[in-house]
Amino acid sequence: MTKALFLDRDGTINIDKAYVHRREDFEFIDGVFDFCRRAQELGYLVIVVTNQSGIARGYYTEADYRALTDWMVGEFAAHGVKVTDVFHCPELSGPDRKPEPGMFLKARDRYGIDMSASVSVGDKPRDVEAGERAGVGRNVLFSGSYAEIAL
Repeated sequence: MTKALFLDRDGTINIDKAYVHRREDFEFIDGVFDFCRRAQELGYLVIVVTNQSGIARGYYTEADYRALTDWMVGEFAAHGVKVTDVFHCPELSGPDRKPEPGMFLKARDRYGIDMSASVSVGDKPRDVEAGERAGVGRNVLFSGSYAEIAL
């Protein structure tokens, strides 16, 4: 089995500006590319798990979300990082909406992930709770600096 680095999106990959859905509003957090490259070098798959309730709230569409996600994944690739997959939950409730563990469990099942050997990084307590509930071995509440997170 392999291990994964699970990353939340808003507030962990990009600066959280409330319901980000356009490239011009998407600002990568300093150090995220280096951190993910280091994780890959250590054998982690990079997987994004993100609540996207702005879709259900009508702030943007699934197509808007997909276009931005495709661009984001391309930016990671341009910086030497392969994002294995992106899981999102557009609903306001349900088994995939964090703090529920559904997105993590889907990733586990799809990629044969050893959850106890994996790491989750998110900026909200619900991100940490979802990782814990999914059996992720190390769950980090992101403080704004990747330099402080050892893999």
